[in-house]
Amino acid sequence: MKKLSAILHSKDVLNRILFTLAIFLIFRIGSAITVPGVQVSESAFSSGDILSLMNLMGGGALQSFSLFALGISPYITSQIIIQLLQTDVLPTLTELSKEGESGRKRIEMTTRYLTILLGAVQAYGVIVTMQNSQGLTLLDESAWGYIKIIIYLLAGTMLLMWLGDQITDKGIGNGISMIIFAGIVSGLPRQIIGAFQLYLGEKILTDDASLILEGTVQLAVYVLAYFLIIVLVTFVEKSQRKLPVSHSASSASLSSTTAQSNFLPLKINSSSVIPVIFASSLLMAPSILVSFIAGSNPPHWAETMINVFNYQALTEMPGYGGSVWYMPWGLIIYLLLIIFFSFFYANLQVNPEKIATNFQESGTYITGLRPGMETQKYISKVLNRITFLGAMALSAIAALPVVLSLTKVVPQSLALGGTGMIIVVGVAIEINSQIEGLLAGKDYEKGGNR
Repeated sequence: MKKLSAILHSKDVLNRILFTLAIFLIFRIGSAITVPGVQVSESAFSSGDILSLMNLMGGGALQSFSLFALGISPYITSQIIIQLLQTDVLPTLTELSKEGESGRKRIEMTTRYLTILLGAVQAYGVIVTMQNSQGLTLLDESAWGYIKIIIYLLAGTMLLMWLGDQITDKGIGNGISMIIFAGIVSGLPRQIIGAFQLYLGEKILTDDASLILEGTVQLAVYVLAYFLIIVLVTFVEKSQRKLPVSHSASSASLSSTTAQSNFLPLKINSSSVIPVIFASSLLMAPSILVSFIAGSNPPHWAETMINVFNYQALTEMPGYGGSVWYMPWGLIIYLLLIIFFSFFYANLQVNPEKIATNFQESGTYITGLRPGMETQKYISKVLNRITFLGAMALSAIAALPVVLSLTKVVPQSLALGGTGMIIVVGVAIEINSQIEGLLAGKDYEKGGNR
């Protein structure tokens, strides 16, 4: 109640929250407007396939084939490619990344151009994939008919990017994460109702106590899995390693130098839920590409490839003497991507070289270490160790609902919902932290004006 009262009394924070909610409203309206010239059927969305994952990330926008059907996945994929190329792969981008604000703007423009290209390819892939699944019918199947639909979908993606930028500048949280957050949250009530109907809907009508008890236990496991995800994500997001830091301060009137102790906090999971978002988005591309290349009657190799990149599926493998066994390749690739992006973004968010330089210039040092290279190596070593723990924890949380789904303990919809819940909880914690920071800043300004 105290925080709510502080928000209501802070005009800036309240305006930011209201502005973000207004953007969410625009997003929901756009998600309900079906692209003209198509007929949509829900038959394309079988539980656990790649289209269902895209539909989850977009808050149901793909299922209705709305203007926002592509979501912002083309932009996320473009970000991944550009940021990987910046790591001394493409010298031009590497130089731009070192040019400050002007370089950042040029890189951002390059990312947007690449988004248009990837978005066009992904839009065509989604159209063909949904047609192959008997989930979409184009009223005009000429080349111009396809081009029009692709333009509509690209326009929706570019508008979502702009809305995300507005949230980042004038609202609360990171705009891209907030758009995904809004899409997932909008589908949570529908998913909870679906779970209740699946486990207890028909069993309650039978008046059979054993069936009702069985459904209640299944629903309890379902709810418990969600609760564990919330607790574990919160624990990982809040965990941090504190490095003791000292500040040297020389007094003009005294010839002595004093040291004031403090801490440098390093989060166990510096990249938050970005690895999960990026891993989920990256897994969509190969499956969609294979789906529309293979056509409406995919051969065995195409089905195998689609399964390989589907973290909710088991891939059949040939065994000795004609036997078969199953391997969760999709889940393995998913977890490896989460681990990779955890390390990748941790080193982007926390730059040991920059921290060591800033410490040296400001007269700050880690207690017991020399400023400069020794400090840089120590921070880098600690960062890699705690990031390993954070990556393992995030991978375990992401794997929990998928493993429950693959072992048939719960339906496949939980795996999708579990991924969504990781993102929702992580973004909610970031929102709370930003609001606390804004409120603390206002309190500091008030204290300084007294």
